[in-house]
Amino acid sequence: MQEQSSIPKSKISRAATLASTGVKIGSNYARHFAKKAVGKADKETLNQDNAKASYEAFSRLKGGPLKVAQLLSLDRNIIPQAFRDQFTQAQYSAPPLSFPLVVQTFKKQFGKHPDEMFDSFSRSAINAASIGQVHRATRDGHTYAVKIQYPGVAESLKSDIRIVKPFATRMFNLTSADVEKYFVEMEARLLEETDYHLELQRSVDLSQKSADLPLTRFPNYYPDMSSERIITMDWIEGEMLDQYAQRMDGSPESQLVGQALWEFYHFQVHTLRAFHADPHHGNFIVKDNTLWVIDFGCVKVVPDDYYYDYFQLLDRERLYDDAIFTEMLEKLDLVFPDDGPAERRKLVEIFRESIELLGRPFHTQEFDFADPKYMDEIAAFSEKTSRDEEWKLISSGRGNPHALYINRAYFGLYNIMANMKVKIHAKLPDWITTLEKSG
Repeated sequence: MQEQSSIPKSKISRAATLASTGVKIGSNYARHFAKKAVGKADKETLNQDNAKASYEAFSRLKGGPLKVAQLLSLDRNIIPQAFRDQFTQAQYSAPPLSFPLVVQTFKKQFGKHPDEMFDSFSRSAINAASIGQVHRATRDGHTYAVKIQYPGVAESLKSDIRIVKPFATRMFNLTSADVEKYFVEMEARLLEETDYHLELQRSVDLSQKSADLPLTRFPNYYPDMSSERIITMDWIEGEMLDQYAQRMDGSPESQLVGQALWEFYHFQVHTLRAFHADPHHGNFIVKDNTLWVIDFGCVKVVPDDYYYDYFQLLDRERLYDDAIFTEMLEKLDLVFPDDGPAERRKLVEIFRESIELLGRPFHTQEFDFADPKYMDEIAAFSEKTSRDEEWKLISSGRGNPHALYINRAYFGLYNIMANMKVKIHAKLPDWITTLEKSG
């Protein structure tokens, strides 16, 4: 993988990088429409060319643009497959920075070269993602993973979001109303991700609180070798979760690992109300058929009042009572007071179908994510609503920003479960079960 020797840092240079990419994409469209005029257009080729150009630009910029690519790669329903294939690389296979830039960061943070702190330190990154890259190091016979933030990422993040937002909305035919408040939420979480002091604190706290979960382990963290831009933890030797899933192909051992991952999210969401909000394969390693959670960069804390309003949607007694269900949707800003009767009927119809579909794993004793029909049904529902003109007119700008990372966590979790071909045992939180019984 080719290393980068620099990152564009100024607003002008970063904007210029995206602008030049826009020109390239415009040229791709021009060629596509010229071919279409003579009956030789290929939409898949167009998507592949545009995805490659976008990912190359985002990779050069790192930070916010590359993180947006990573977020988009989780959703098979928002962007074409060609973009997902490219953007998935942002999870842990992005082009890394060259070693001299790593040395610069160490000298700024510790006043030392890495070789002065460790007995050995890999010259090339082992993994590289959107915010930082990981090197392997040893000291006194112990092996460490050292995560180093890309230079300038924190400083450029806010301007990056402003630059990327119109680029993304045009590329994927979204509206400002669709994305505005979600970009605000995304910016807040991304700013937290660049604060490695906060990440270290959360990593230690959530690991300790989750320590008793079955088949789930966490590395130790080392504050004395960590800083605002560097985090040092145990090196865990094992397989990335996607590699493990592919090799095990739904084996009994992988079923246990998949269930462990499900229980990890259930516990953090419903007990801690603070959860690992970056559910992609690059954040999990499997060693000896045990799940290791190796990155708490993105954590979402859910306010209690919103938590209860949101997860009441899993109560089927209320789901099929029109008056109660509509009231629940109003609390979540999914139905507005000034919506007319026809709009309300449409909103209730679509949201009920969506919630029934996405809540289905919680209402059976065993749910089989190995059956591709379920994920295909989710994709078909998304495709249906994207083509529904009435829905598109009334759906913009609805919802609470807190839902963004809850939805993201569960959608990412569902995709991982499907990839692992796992049958999971899910249960509703006890308080929802009590609601159903009191119904």
